[in-house]
Amino acid sequence: MDLVEGHYPIEAPAGVPEWDVDPFAPEILTDPIDYYTELRAKGPFAYIPKYSMLACGRYDEAKEVFSDHERFVSGRGVGLQDFKLEQPWRPPSIVLEVDPPYHTQNRRVLARVMATKAVQRLKEAFRIAADDLIDALLERGSFEGVGDLAEAFPVNVFSKAVGLADADRCKLVDYGAMVFNGIGPDNAIRQASMAKVPTIVPWITEQCRRENLSDDGIGAEIYAAADTGEITEDEAGMLIRSLLSAGIDTTVTGLGSALWCFANNPGELERLKVDPKLARPAFEETLRFTSPIHSFCRTAGVDTEVGGVSIVEGTKILCVLGAANLDESHWTDAGKFDIQRRTLGHLAFGIGIHGCVGQNLARAEGEAVLGAIARKVGRIELDGEPVWRPNNSIRALDRLPLRFHTA
Repeated sequence: MDLVEGHYPIEAPAGVPEWDVDPFAPEILTDPIDYYTELRAKGPFAYIPKYSMLACGRYDEAKEVFSDHERFVSGRGVGLQDFKLEQPWRPPSIVLEVDPPYHTQNRRVLARVMATKAVQRLKEAFRIAADDLIDALLERGSFEGVGDLAEAFPVNVFSKAVGLADADRCKLVDYGAMVFNGIGPDNAIRQASMAKVPTIVPWITEQCRRENLSDDGIGAEIYAAADTGEITEDEAGMLIRSLLSAGIDTTVTGLGSALWCFANNPGELERLKVDPKLARPAFEETLRFTSPIHSFCRTAGVDTEVGGVSIVEGTKILCVLGAANLDESHWTDAGKFDIQRRTLGHLAFGIGIHGCVGQNLARAEGEAVLGAIARKVGRIELDGEPVWRPNNSIRALDRLPLRFHTA
């Protein structure tokens, strides 16, 4: 049987509508709201014949598929390719793309070194770095929000937290884009990213080696787990590699989206300025409202049923988190950016055993930047047209011309 994008083709289950749409078309990736709305309207699932897969965009079904690691596995790839059938372009992530029990031991190491207490130690450094950056941008007035803030801040503070000796912003951002584009089909977007593999991947691998990390960072703590035999030396390097792919690009995207949200919702910025303690809830609402990771796949590991739909083993299911996070049946006024919203349960960080292990760190970074903005910035003004960057898994801004005003 011929494979479709690296997985077995399936027929549309009974009662599931066929939808002739390409979820990875550039025009959808850069402006997905109508696609999200129509996907939810199709019912619990839609069948996408172009990729012979199912897609779900309602909150309940997306949450069920995304969180049930026993029925819907990650070890066969979180993209369209089924790792049971084809070799992936790089060694799979030993956290994101494996299942228990192997997943359990690796996640335990990361969870320990990135626990709440560990993040608390970094918060003051994050606050100082955010204050310095916002002061500098206020002095400039006009700046490019993606490169000058959304990329600059995480690359600076996260690289130091991990202990990287060489924090090359372009290479780190390109690597994240490469990994997340690689999850999609073999389209022009993926091919453009993959063309950078010979340059970027060896550089990333080198940065993850023990001798290239400081003695006091997260990376050193991960290698300490290899010294005790909890993981191997090679696994330690792979865990750090996973941090660099998932820990920078998604935070870059979240911060850029937060700036975009506040520039378009000045009333919410006023709320934040009145109560800077809303910085954390504001970042959570940004994640819900814009869903930095818009889609991830799961593979049905068994014959099963969700929402009255029969699903056969081997089915690839595109969980459209961006659509689920805007589901009006779950969120009141879902299409409104509201920093006082109770966002508990949003799917931007995933859910279940594969929930983002670095989410506490990402939240601390977002809180530091938005807290500095609340204290220092009077008004955020768009200084040109925002441009979104098509990516097969991430909804990211490419350019965001901005101007900060003190009053």
